[in-house]
Amino acid sequence: MWHQLLRILELQPSYSSENTPAMQERGEILRHEIKASLEDRSETLSRFLGRYGGDFHVDASDGIGRKTELPWVRFCSSSMSPRPTEGFYFVMHFSTDGSAVHFTVGCGSSRFVNGEFAVLPDEEIDAQTQWARSVVIEEFGSLSPFDDSTDFGARRPLPKAFERATAFSRRIPRDELETTDLEELLELAAKRLRVIYKAQSIGRDVTPAELEEAEIEALMNPQRTKGRRQGYGLSAPARRAVELKAMELARQWLLDHGYRVQDRSATKPYDLEAVKGDEKTKVEVKGTTSDRADTILMTRNEVELHRREKGQTCLIVVSRIELTEKDGRFATGGGHVEVSMGWDIDEWTLEPTAFRLARNGR
Repeated sequence: MWHQLLRILELQPSYSSENTPAMQERGEILRHEIKASLEDRSETLSRFLGRYGGDFHVDASDGIGRKTELPWVRFCSSSMSPRPTEGFYFVMHFSTDGSAVHFTVGCGSSRFVNGEFAVLPDEEIDAQTQWARSVVIEEFGSLSPFDDSTDFGARRPLPKAFERATAFSRRIPRDELETTDLEELLELAAKRLRVIYKAQSIGRDVTPAELEEAEIEALMNPQRTKGRRQGYGLSAPARRAVELKAMELARQWLLDHGYRVQDRSATKPYDLEAVKGDEKTKVEVKGTTSDRADTILMTRNEVELHRREKGQTCLIVVSRIELTEKDGRFATGGGHVEVSMGWDIDEWTLEPTAFRLARNGR
């Protein structure tokens, strides 16, 4: 494969947005020869992707319409990354000056809107790439050997977004292509992609509210959500296991801080009642596998309660709950407890995400 990669690098300095002979050759090599080379390795790479390798997928692009200065070829799980604008995947990029090939793992950086690609906000891309790096470091101790610069020499907005959407990269200089163990790098990248997919499958990359909204949307509009990234929500038994773990940790925190605790979740618009002396506090508990606990969902009754008794209630958010499954049974561990005693709900932004509609006159 290194011969084809080298030829792409030789053609990169001749970049043109037009379909010149050099760009035609570049596209043929990328979309056919290099893509086929990765497909030939599908059995091995699928194995390193673990349970996410069953729908191993390879695609490539040198631009839609006009040629791009950063052509790419990628592999992924098609259910975890149905399209290049969604999810994480391994992707090869080529320096614009032809100096190096970059073996990377990155995520979508744009959305297709009104017939063209619109680049996502920087903060949205940065949050996703930072999250992916943290998951890989958590598992492997470092990003090595994918700890090189993500500067590919891009100048145009969309290719520069490709750079920004790169979570981690290994730069292979042009004169080292022949001597670099490309097979090993592909396998190491697949292992890291598997870890990211595993974390995504329990919703660690989305907020609790996004997770719940996705589950509701999937139930209400199954056709509309068809084809989107899979593994986005939790099954009912998994969700129940997470809820119970959150309640356990919240209860323990309150006991450790001198409260007597009663579970009121079955009959009241709050979960726990905490009593210390003459002080009685109504406690809302939210549990999630997510690493990002900055948005939550509440029912109308819950919102009304916390507004009516603002400053006298408590919100406990338990994030980063670890979830494992064996023989259909779920076990939980971990959990980061964040307590807001005397919670002011109006310090959070309230956004309506669904409406209950009733017919007039019926």
